Amino acid sequence: MKTNLFDYVLPPELIAQHPPQRRELARMMVLHRDSGKIEHRTITDIVDYLRAPDVLVLNNTKVIPARIFGHKAASGGKVELLLLEETKPTEWKVLMKTSRRPKVGDKLELCSGKATATMLYDGEQGEAVLKIESDRPLMEILDEEGVPPLPPYIARKEQTHEQIQTDRERYQTVYAAEPGAAAAPTAGLHFTPELLQTLEDQGVKKAELTLHVGLGTFRPVSAEIITDHEMHHERYAISEKAAQTINTAESAGGKVVAVGSTSVRTLESLPTIGKAEGSTNIFIYPPYEFKTVDAILTNFHLPQSTLLMMMSAFAGRESMLRAYETAIEEKYRFFSYGDCMLIL
Repeated sequence: MKTNLFDYVLPPELIAQHPPQRRELARMMVLHRDSGKIEHRTITDIVDYLRAPDVLVLNNTKVIPARIFGHKAASGGKVELLLLEETKPTEWKVLMKTSRRPKVGDKLELCSGKATATMLYDGEQGEAVLKIESDRPLMEILDEEGVPPLPPYIARKEQTHEQIQTDRERYQTVYAAEPGAAAAPTAGLHFTPELLQTLEDQGVKKAELTLHVGLGTFRPVSAEIITDHEMHHERYAISEKAAQTINTAESAGGKVVAVGSTSVRTLESLPTIGKAEGSTNIFIYPPYEFKTVDAILTNFHLPQSTLLMMMSAFAGRESMLRAYETAIEEKYRFFSYGDCMLIL
């Protein structure tokens, strides 16, 4: 299957550059897979589509302020880093932006001198591995010096201190608990504590898992044939309590409603739902038979992306592309800070 079968043309003005004023103001398209029917609602209306014994599966990964700045110790040249994953204690896989790449063994001064780094390995597509050392825990320093790692399509002309503070709050789910993500599980950004409580009050259970989102999920597919694309690994964990909640809902005839592609990837990576921990590079594209997921809440995704391919596997490629055409006609907001779609 060719990658260009998942292409569409998006007017740039529909790419959301800022979050909505309040989380609950997000619009929600509802796509019914059986009939192809489309409804236009808001995220608070999700309560009309879920009921006991359904279970809402949430990814509780926490985005770290992973975009940091510094300079080369020898030359003083500027360096910008995006921390992707701590592969070993003090060893980080990063994306590096600089005018001239450091060599293995070169030193960097980071975060206003609060941390230092040594180049261990230089990879492809801007990736590198650094040994990062500091007198205090790095996470404390990131909280002081780091910037939320917004995706490149959020291209603001200038970034004010107020916007950075807003992003620290809004590029994070209200239930984020486990630090480690380089990008937000964006479908969850629309929930408020009040909305989650309303769902709980009407008998909808909640199960939290963790998948630390990396950039591999969002990178466009460059291969002409989608099966030639290789997904990056992402770490996941699901507790015994969460697994039991999901299995109990399924046994009672409830829907397993995955919030975001990351929840889908975790659930569909497991042969059976139980306590588990590991990494996954599962690539879901048509045709694919879903084992666990019955409904998905998701944002609108980039053309030719693995995320759009996943949703096309769930809803059908033609149905999904028609829904995207409708979203463009109705001027939905796209991508991370944009609106969402409930696929039933």
